[in-house]
Amino acid sequence: MNTAGGFGQFVRIPAAWAVPCPKGLSLKEAMALGTAGFTAAISIYKLTQNGVAPDQGEVLVTGATGGVGSIAVAILAKLGFSVATVSGKPEGQAFLKDLGARTFLSREEAVDKSGRPMLRSRWAGVIDTVGGDILATAIASTHYSGTVTCCGMVAGGDLPTSVFPFILRGVSLLGVDSAAFPAEVRQTLWQNLAGPWKIDGFDRLTTEIGLPELSDRIDQILQGRLTGRTVVRLKER
Repeated sequence: MNTAGGFGQFVRIPAAWAVPCPKGLSLKEAMALGTAGFTAAISIYKLTQNGVAPDQGEVLVTGATGGVGSIAVAILAKLGFSVATVSGKPEGQAFLKDLGARTFLSREEAVDKSGRPMLRSRWAGVIDTVGGDILATAIASTHYSGTVTCCGMVAGGDLPTSVFPFILRGVSLLGVDSAAFPAEVRQTLWQNLAGPWKIDGFDRLTTEIGLPELSDRIDQILQGRLTGRTVVRLKER
């Protein structure tokens, strides 16, 4: 975040930042999960701690082909949830279906322009990675006593919603921050990622590149064209 060395072979960090890599997870898998995978894990943890369960209906994941979204889709599907997705990449539907998603919405379908403060109840829970109008529409479409988590703002930092979903349906909006997340729960979530939440066939989510390809891959991120996770091989074979 504010410490140099993100693409170095070694970096000096405060001891409190380090979490032991749990058994059942290779170093490459841990890096492929990275901050995005950990953010997805926090989001799912907050949903389930707040009472969202597979038998309550669909869970929506926005920005689903991205790092946080794709990992969230795969974990939720493994845990037995019926997963709906929002993505601006129509070509990514096969990728999301392979991860376990069942319902697919375009960005246009995910934004309500009617101006109504509440919409038809549709989602038991939401993992939002984009913010803006998509998040506002998701909140207005969440079931009574449902939970929405928020961890991104690529679609905008504003939240054009009203208090009605919160006071008439009891919807909870929970923020997700991975940087200062409590250390004791952090270790538990990494154990989950290595055990009961471990994604089957993790390689389908991950592309490995060398340092010479890094600049182009960052450009793809900035243009919204990247799917899944990328692991950078810091030392050429």
